[in-house]
Amino acid sequence: MKGYIDWMNGHGRLVKIILCIWILDITWAVYRIGGAIMNKNWLHLVLGILWIIAAGTVGWILDLIWIILFNHIFWFQE
Repeated sequence: MKGYIDWMNGHGRLVKIILCIWILDITWAVYRIGGAIMNKNWLHLVLGILWIIAAGTVGWILDLIWIILFNHIFWFQE
């Protein structure tokens, strides 16, 4: 899972923005879940799973705005 996390972090801003598009935002949900598993953080794991539902509604918009402004997704600092 660490390889996937590093792979997602290694992309440029344009690729990250493309991955924020409505259906493709599921990649960021997997990123959140993987990060929570790596850090053994149960709260973030539950929130990451719930994010899958949010990604289809407003979550992808939040991710898009955060990547444009801060070059990282809308999420808690770990």
